[in-house]
Amino acid sequence: MLDVLIRKLESRDDLSRSQREAILNLPCEHRTARPGDLIVKEGERQTTSLMLICGFAGRFALLGNGGRQFTELAVPGDFMDLHSLVMKRLDHSVLAISDCNMATIPHRALRELIARDPHLGRLFWLETVVDAAIHRVWLVGLGRQDAQARMAHLFCETQTRLDAVGLADQDGFDFPLSQAELADVLGLSAVHVNRTLMSLRSAGLMEWRDGRVTIGDWKRMVQTAEFEPLYLRLWKEPV
Repeated sequence: MLDVLIRKLESRDDLSRSQREAILNLPCEHRTARPGDLIVKEGERQTTSLMLICGFAGRFALLGNGGRQFTELAVPGDFMDLHSLVMKRLDHSVLAISDCNMATIPHRALRELIARDPHLGRLFWLETVVDAAIHRVWLVGLGRQDAQARMAHLFCETQTRLDAVGLADQDGFDFPLSQAELADVLGLSAVHVNRTLMSLRSAGLMEWRDGRVTIGDWKRMVQTAEFEPLYLRLWKEPV
C-alpha cells in the first residue's frame, strides 16, 4: 500500500532495505473517497496522517462569501496532512478531487518510526519543507504571474511531480479536475480559465481532453511558465 511513498522518498535520497521494510510495516488502514468528499476538515483534531495512494486531492480554504481557493494539489505519494503530526488541528481542509485511495497512518506510529530512524525523520521533514516551497511558488504565481503563465506553471509542476512517482510519461498525465476546480486553483473565473486554455492550445503548447493533459512543446511551456523545479527537490542527495 505504501510503495508509492517509497518511490517518492527514493527520488530524493537512498533508502536501505530495513528502511523500506519499516515504511511498508507501518500500521495503516485503507480509506477511500469520492470526488467532492471532505477528507480532512479544518479545525478538527487529527490523530492520523493520510498518504494518497491514487487519485487527486486538494488543500483549500473557504472565504466568508463562499469563495474557495486551493492552496496545493496532492498527487499519489503525497502526505496530505503530515504537518498535522505537530499542528494537531489544521487551518484548512482537504477535498477529494477524483476517486481517491488513501493510507491512514496513526501519528503514534509515525512518531515511533522517526524516533527509531532519524534519517526517515529528516525525509518526512523534507516533505513538509517542499509543501511550504510549493505554497510560496503558488503565492508568487497568484500575485504576479498572468493567467497564461500561471496555468502553464501548474501543468509543468504537475507533470514533474507525477513523473517522480512514475505516473506521467512523454505523452502527458491524467488531470481529473473540472474547469471550475482549475479556476479555484488558479484564482481565475471559469470564463478566464476557458480563454486561457484556448490560448495555450492555439499556441501548440498543450491539450486538455477527456481528463488528460498532453504538453505539446515542453521547452516553450517551461519558458511560458518560468518554471524552475528547484523547489520540488527531486534530486538525490543525503538529507
